[in-house]
Amino acid sequence: MPSRKIVDFFYAFRDIAALIQSSTDPQDVSQLVVWRVTELLGAKGAVLSVMNMASHEMELHAVYGLDEQCLPQGLILHHEAIARLCKNNCLNVTDDLPVDCHVKEPRSGHSQEIAMVVDAPMCVQDNLLGVLRIFFSERRTFIQKELDFISAVAHLTSCALEKARLIEEQKRRYDQLALHTEKFAALGRMAAGIAHEVNNPLASILLYSSNALKKVASDSPLREALKIIVSETQRCRTVLQDLLEFSRDREPRRTLENLNKIIERVLVVLQNELMLHHVNLHKHLASDMPDTLLDRGQMQQVFVNILLNAVEAMSPGGNLEIQSFVDRVEGVYGATIRDDGCGIDPEVLNKIFEPFFSTKPKGTGLGLAVCHGIIKAHGGEITAQSTKGKGACFTITLPLDEGGP
Repeated sequence: MPSRKIVDFFYAFRDIAALIQSSTDPQDVSQLVVWRVTELLGAKGAVLSVMNMASHEMELHAVYGLDEQCLPQGLILHHEAIARLCKNNCLNVTDDLPVDCHVKEPRSGHSQEIAMVVDAPMCVQDNLLGVLRIFFSERRTFIQKELDFISAVAHLTSCALEKARLIEEQKRRYDQLALHTEKFAALGRMAAGIAHEVNNPLASILLYSSNALKKVASDSPLREALKIIVSETQRCRTVLQDLLEFSRDREPRRTLENLNKIIERVLVVLQNELMLHHVNLHKHLASDMPDTLLDRGQMQQVFVNILLNAVEAMSPGGNLEIQSFVDRVEGVYGATIRDDGCGIDPEVLNKIFEPFFSTKPKGTGLGLAVCHGIIKAHGGEITAQSTKGKGACFTITLPLDEGGP
């Protein structure tokens, strides 16, 4: 039969674990820990301190059984002691408070009848999250079960602190994402309004400059200026069209389509562009590609955008590979587009699908953002891999839904 003390340790451990499971507030767990540890070990009191990740100082988190004048003021531990606890990750027993330099607080140990202190580090993956400090009125010898209990409680509490930290971090990221989403939504609405307002006068400029270009003599000094006006106006219209497409955010109009046929159509459209840049095209289309529900226009837009980006990134005579695939085990299908161009800087690779981010001098930063939105609306994902100077590979993955509903 286990001793009564071991049974009590078990119940205390169970209560703490149950609270960690049910509560997201580390304060509740900390208060329960200092209370149960003090009572079960016959200690005078206990203090639980938590590391402030910003200042890297220990801060008081929970206390039990100690008078106010005995509570730590300022630093709980010297920096050397914190480093030692973190490195060793084991209990530290101090039974000579006045001379032990590792204990900073309390210095009024004799007046408070404190003769011994036990420090239990709370670590997660070698990171010190806090310290459980237990105060005793007299020196004593601990049995191994007591030391094991203290270590186990400290470890369990560190899990609670880490859980709370992760929840707080997730909440902070969610709030940040919500703010960015709202900003982008507002920006999209504003951009759509501006695009509509600017589009009409821009169309007039393009119309009249194009007509003027047709009428001026081939040797007229105005001809080059008119060419620039037409070219730059067309570029402005492209930017506006991208803005409008990005701000519409419409649901895909799905019909039964075959991804291979969509890719074939896009390659026909881009045939002259590929020939002009002397691109060596390598096409490998899956023979078992099924018909699925897709918005043909949107999917064509995605492939045109990615293929043109690849062509622009390559030197003349570069290699461009497009391959479709079907994975019925994973329940997905899609395509990869690989080039041997200049590649994408690893520092910006995770930003290329963000709206208005572009590495091109005259890029709008909307092309890949629109592609990302289209694929996401189809329930899929688009990812990019690249090695600087060795090309890039884009992978489009879609959920397999053969034959539709």
